[in-house]
Amino acid sequence: MRKSVPREGTVNSANPLPPYHRFGDFIAAGSDRFNVLIALLDELKLSVSVVNIAGKRHIFIVPSSNTLRAGEKKTFTALAAHYDRTAGSPGANDNGAAVFILIEAALRLRGRDAGDWLMIFTDKEELAESEGVKDQGSYMLAEGLKGIGLKTGYFFIFDACGRGDTLIISQTAGHLLKNEHGETVASLKNQLRLLQLRAIEAAKNSLSGHFLLLPTPFSDDAGFLRAGLAAQTITVLPSKEAAAFSSFIRRNDLYISALISSEERRRRGTEYIPQTWRLLNSPQDTAAHLNGNNFENIAQFAIELCRSTSP
Repeated sequence: MRKSVPREGTVNSANPLPPYHRFGDFIAAGSDRFNVLIALLDELKLSVSVVNIAGKRHIFIVPSSNTLRAGEKKTFTALAAHYDRTAGSPGANDNGAAVFILIEAALRLRGRDAGDWLMIFTDKEELAESEGVKDQGSYMLAEGLKGIGLKTGYFFIFDACGRGDTLIISQTAGHLLKNEHGETVASLKNQLRLLQLRAIEAAKNSLSGHFLLLPTPFSDDAGFLRAGLAAQTITVLPSKEAAAFSSFIRRNDLYISALISSEERRRRGTEYIPQTWRLLNSPQDTAAHLNGNNFENIAQFAIELCRSTSP
């Protein structure tokens, strides 16, 4: 097995191989994550474009073999992860780990015949208390993609993928739409179903079926959904946390709303929310809590999403 990540449970020690050798710089206090990321991608000779939309800088990795052009109807796979973080938090799991895992996947995909894929590192996923979904960078990004005709893709959002060993395929977007109706909603529901099936297929091919379908906190999928594009969020939890949360939520589905509503969290409490998610956006979101043993597995899952040809 190729050892791209040290096995001590962190990714910033023991001289890890690229891209993880710059992870410590990325999560350091006061670091300019945009410039650290651009410098790393340049060092790795990955083909990069920066798209500035409404003052938000989104970084695209598009392989030279990808002939995707504005206005084309071609279906493509887009893997996304936000690179911003909450002030005062190292942002190791939210969302440094997913960004670097996708870079590893891009390095391993380079030169392979893996279909039409691209990766997007999004800006402004984190929102202040007074901000709404339309303030997310992903909202304007999705509107921009639609505006140039690039709306036929399979969009997968990777967030908080660095702590644990159990892949979680989010059901939150579908949960929000389940009581809504109309032609647009029906189209979104169908696209979400296809995304979920594709994620399940990739998990079976790369993770021996070691995954769960569960509601999760919102990520960039919130902005995409508000703009009328379906996106499937992928996250990771430790197996014990995942099992306990799965058991609880099956018996108490009214608590799902607390995952995405601060008002509901204040009303219902957070004791049932997995510890991994409670660490997000806090000073405790450090590399010490990451599980580098699983990074390669998640990168392989990302590669399988790009290879998948069905449904």
